Amino acid sequence: MQGKLVLTLALAAAFAAPVHAAELNPTEQRIVAEVRAWSGDAIDLLERSARINSGTMNVAGVRAVGEVFAKEFEQIGMRTAWLDMPAGMRRAGHLVALSEGKQGKRLLLLGHLDTVFEPDAPGPLWERDGAGGEYARGQGVGDMKGGNVVVVAALRALHRAGVLGNTRITVMFTGDEEDAGEPRSVSRRDMIELAKRSDIALAFEGAVIDQGQATATVGRRATASFDLEVKARQGHSQGVFGPGGYGAVYEAARILDGFRRQVVEPGLTFNPGVILGGTDVAYYEGKAGGTAAGKTNVIANTVTVKSDLRYLDYAQRDRAQARMREIVAQSLPGASASISFRDSYPPMAVTPGNLKLLDVYSQASSDAGLGTITALPATARGAGDIQFVAPYVDSLDGLGASGAGAHSPAERVELASIERAAIRTALLIYRLTR
Repeated sequence: MQGKLVLTLALAAAFAAPVHAAELNPTEQRIVAEVRAWSGDAIDLLERSARINSGTMNVAGVRAVGEVFAKEFEQIGMRTAWLDMPAGMRRAGHLVALSEGKQGKRLLLLGHLDTVFEPDAPGPLWERDGAGGEYARGQGVGDMKGGNVVVVAALRALHRAGVLGNTRITVMFTGDEEDAGEPRSVSRRDMIELAKRSDIALAFEGAVIDQGQATATVGRRATASFDLEVKARQGHSQGVFGPGGYGAVYEAARILDGFRRQVVEPGLTFNPGVILGGTDVAYYEGKAGGTAAGKTNVIANTVTVKSDLRYLDYAQRDRAQARMREIVAQSLPGASASISFRDSYPPMAVTPGNLKLLDVYSQASSDAGLGTITALPATARGAGDIQFVAPYVDSLDGLGASGAGAHSPAERVELASIERAAIRTALLIYRLTR
């Protein structure tokens, strides 16, 4: 789950310059060299994983991609395990890889194996793109199989440099990030427990280039939803605005426009994505849709609204919900309404610890000749697994590959960005685990 990824030609040219390692010690120079030497193999790994469809509901495909990455971790001495989910959840489960040393910060590295593309989705699994083949198009190449490859490339470089073995690193690649299994208390239980035994969490959603500047994510908005149910007196349309009342559709319009005009704060958004109104309304939760019927000469008696809701922190959530309830209660004649709220992903607050972690990451990038990294605004990203662990540990996201078109048939990744991200990540991990 990613925000818009933008890559300028000028930045691409700047990043094509050789790595300048003047600020790196001999071990760090060896780490960078190992990343660079394996860059071709990293692209091969991305292709192998991308050629396997792993839409969230394609359980076998998700498991197959997990096996591809598990072999890579095992080859560098990490112990792997597969965490199954209950069969009724219809999710593949999660891959975990462990480096069980005793040195440095305890790190939790997060990726995901699934994509939004189920087996019948349009778009190629893998094809080279660009005049010189500098990009690859494919299902999930950026979100986030490219990020998974960054993790492997970075850890492999540390292994080859002889500095991985005594680290305390846990990698978790989930099988359902794009559509987390319900209940989340089960599908994210192991992740949260691992976070509680860690000091730092790093996640590898795609790196965002914002107006030519490389960024990382220190905060994300929470995702939630609300259900609005409106009832009104049914009657002949000739009585609307009078004894017959205004009907359910006008009442729903009043409420939603009241939200738009009166519930306004920076970072707060809500999107009524489904509205059904008439005299016979049914919403089918499992299909994210429904039916509505009525007549133009009959005042509608029912409206159902399903809406997204996003907020920066719980205080903002509480303010917004209180004001929404006030607006809902101010019913038009002949109508009434109720609203209910559901939380989904918790907020990833911008904390001093997250900002300090960004500083370490930016310094590593700068020392390697790859430029500084700045914070991406929390409103610029969607939901991600990092939000489940951020309440427990210092966290940083957006460390993966750069590309464009996420979640669309045109999704693509800039292949050179895998090497850049792996260098930054490897140096960051090395410095955190000394």
